[in-house]
Amino acid sequence: MATREGILPIRLAWFFAFFLVSGFCGLVYQVVWLRLAMAAFGVTAPMVSIVISVFMAGLALGSWAGGRLGAAGRPSPLRLYAWAELAVATSGVLVPFALTRGRQALAGAGDGLAWGSLGHYLVSGALVTLVLLPFCTCMGATFPLAMAAIRRNARADSSRSFSYLYVANVVGACGGTLLSSLVLIELLGFRGTLGLAALLNAALAVAALVLDSRSAPAVPDLGAATSDAGVGLGLDRRRAVLFALFATGFSSMGMEVVWVRQLTPYLGTLVYAFALILALYLGATLAGSILYRRWGRGAMVSAVGTWSIAWCWMGLLGLLSLPGADPRLGWNGGFVEGVARATLAIGPLSGVLGFFTPMLLDRWSGGDPGRAGTAYAVNMLGCILGPLAAGFVLLPSVGERWAIVVFAVPLLVVGLAGSAGAPGPRARVLPAAVTALSVALVASTRSYEHAFPQREVRRDYTATVIAHGEGLGRQLLVNGIGMTKLTPITKLMAHLPLVHVEGTPRSGLAICLGMGVTFRSLYSWGLETVAVELVPSVPSLFTYYHPGEDALLRSPRARIAIDDGRRFLERSGRRYDVITIDPPPPVTAAGSSLLYSRELCALARSRLLPGGILQHWLPEADATIATAVTRALTDTFPHVRAFSSIEGWGIHFLASDRPIPRLSAAQASERLPVAARTDLLEWGPAATVEEQLGLVLRREISVERLLRLDPRAPALSDDRPVNEYYLMRFMLRSRRARQAAQP
Repeated sequence: MATREGILPIRLAWFFAFFLVSGFCGLVYQVVWLRLAMAAFGVTAPMVSIVISVFMAGLALGSWAGGRLGAAGRPSPLRLYAWAELAVATSGVLVPFALTRGRQALAGAGDGLAWGSLGHYLVSGALVTLVLLPFCTCMGATFPLAMAAIRRNARADSSRSFSYLYVANVVGACGGTLLSSLVLIELLGFRGTLGLAALLNAALAVAALVLDSRSAPAVPDLGAATSDAGVGLGLDRRRAVLFALFATGFSSMGMEVVWVRQLTPYLGTLVYAFALILALYLGATLAGSILYRRWGRGAMVSAVGTWSIAWCWMGLLGLLSLPGADPRLGWNGGFVEGVARATLAIGPLSGVLGFFTPMLLDRWSGGDPGRAGTAYAVNMLGCILGPLAAGFVLLPSVGERWAIVVFAVPLLVVGLAGSAGAPGPRARVLPAAVTALSVALVASTRSYEHAFPQREVRRDYTATVIAHGEGLGRQLLVNGIGMTKLTPITKLMAHLPLVHVEGTPRSGLAICLGMGVTFRSLYSWGLETVAVELVPSVPSLFTYYHPGEDALLRSPRARIAIDDGRRFLERSGRRYDVITIDPPPPVTAAGSSLLYSRELCALARSRLLPGGILQHWLPEADATIATAVTRALTDTFPHVRAFSSIEGWGIHFLASDRPIPRLSAAQASERLPVAARTDLLEWGPAATVEEQLGLVLRREISVERLLRLDPRAPALSDDRPVNEYYLMRFMLRSRRARQAAQP
């Protein structure tokens, strides 16, 4: 009741609204920060693991510290909550700036930090931690501070306040995942989306401060909770609960990193596929949490046997991604099948964890912010170590399939160990039966590469690489996605710009090695040739596609650098006559804009010699993407030409700081050295060099026409990756097409 006129306790619904909005903002930050960090430090699984782990580390540290501050009761927990939200709001401006400076500092290290080395990841991880950890800590502090405010100011039972806030937070997180990926980034760009989240956080801070000024304690402080979570396992009850929270966080977040790579062959590499995986995870977690809130008020697995069965079931559910990724179990290979596979892999385990996690935290804390902060920090500690183990240890060494097994085995072992002392045969038999079923599941399923009887497989911290096929039918797959084929298109990525270079070219750079065709064609001109490849395992397959070419790899004039293409350009002081860029397909792939953007074009121009030429390949794309890529080039280079490929699809862009000569096929053919002539004609289709070059030179496309395809399209930039985020545009065009088709 009111303590004095105009001063009232706060309704609990206010806190639900706060955490609905903050959950939304939190996932917006995670999505955008991850992308900004990848742009700054590399598009690799370890970098994803680092960002997720830093995010979770901040939540853990903030949860622990917030619990201590909230339990103290001074100053007002609601006021501290407001200041935490206000601090998070400042990240919308500070994080992009700080990550950019961090990238510049790392680039300044030159060759001192080899790509993929322990030193590289230690330094980049330290920079990411320095930038993100303070804001993530403030996010983590909001949970216990809000619990303390509920206990102090709300007219409600606070014993289950953690799960109440947890549900609101997960609802908001689902919205943040979907809205940011499907709508906001496309409309506002990354910085605009961050700005919107920052405004929402600032609004939360203002609302909390206003409520704090108009409220007074509603109930006396009841002190620390005395609830008990007896979970058996022969351990002290407190330790058992904390161990459960750590283990479930470790396994679930580690599996999340593995799921992304495991399901990529079926869902593709679009940002919408990654958003779907995260949305499924959060949606199933939400369903489990709501079930606990509605049904599990008095529920607690207290009997040793019951708890052991629950652990074993979690282990079994964690293995469901194995049949979900088994290539033998598909029916049509379409998007619906991919969603079904992802739902099977992610949904059941996430739902169970959504039930157990808030239940354990409620029973451990009883509404006490100090206890809740400690327990949640332990859960977050598991969430920190799981992604690191997945990205740096398990995926490179054993691959996706056995990484999942490694994360599931501890859950099964704990369940079996607990059942040994359980009373009654049922409590002992059921865990053993579930474990036996788990073993059968592992034995009966196969990983994705088994879809290719003739294959060579390589694994590293970045990807799983598969080479398969014979002759001109050989293919390269990275994480199950076809990268390229043996085609004269990739030869012309080298020969087309080289014939247009004035004078004698002496150096060439190929960004994205792939099968090594462009690299090999550059070398055929007698150049000092460098190729850059992100995935360390890809170069080891070069002779699979080019048997007998070992001498090229040993040549002092040829070098393959394992590096991120942008990072290589930033830290390399060398300049080249020709740079070729062949981004991984499709043009809509997540992260591909980093190799198409205006910033990348400017970086490439700075690494060209006077009169040097950039060859930039664009596969088939819609009008907006084609215009955006063209505009990024024309905004950067004064001279740009475009040619349709020899196979009639895709565009070779040539860009330079000097006029690009207009050559006939005969004039161009005269410029090729003997070895380059042989290389160009290796796979046809023409019989002579002049005919082969003519097939491309006669297909020049007007750059002005490309710019007119969609006059409203912005230049593709790091902030506005219009090739990756296109759903709203696609839906609007489909609607217009339907309206135009109506009589």
